[in-house]
Amino acid sequence: MIDKNVHWLLSFYRISEISGALFFGQLARTLKPGPIQCDMSRHFADEAQHARYWTDCMSQLGVEPLKLGESYQDRYLAEAGLPANLMEILAITQVFEFRVIGQYARHRQLPALETEISDTITRIMVDERWHIRWVRNALKTLEAEYGASTIKSTIQRYQSADQAVFRQLVAEHGDRLQDLFQVREQRGRCHDQ
Repeated sequence: MIDKNVHWLLSFYRISEISGALFFGQLARTLKPGPIQCDMSRHFADEAQHARYWTDCMSQLGVEPLKLGESYQDRYLAEAGLPANLMEILAITQVFEFRVIGQYARHRQLPALETEISDTITRIMVDERWHIRWVRNALKTLEAEYGASTIKSTIQRYQSADQAVFRQLVAEHGDRLQDLFQVREQRGRCHDQ
């Protein structure tokens, strides 16, 4: 059996993956055929698989997913608003994927981490790296339409929103995330010495 904070965090990961799958699935349905639609479809499928991986992980650990009200992405929309076009969708996706990969990497560094959690994170990280690559490449192809500086400023706007969302999450659930923060602090002290 796992700690209640770990249980909540794994459930939060799961609901965020479900939200991503639903969002990208709807988007893939509406896009015109082409490379971006193809990659968006794969991204949708990956997110759905990740939710299943977290569900399976929790089952292996002897718990069921908690029913949570909102995902990380829901907070993005509240902070930054609904993206207005495909470029903005990809920009916010890139920012979010960097947050995800950083969070999972930090979690994987926890001492005495359950093998089931470590294995799940490792499995998901392969897809997350691909998500960052395909979105970066897609944004590059959109430079002719939107301009490189517009894309850059859009990414910066969403990075600011991401930082605000993360601060809100920490303010509300910092006690649940304490172990992850301690890992960051310990790493920081090692680098300072």
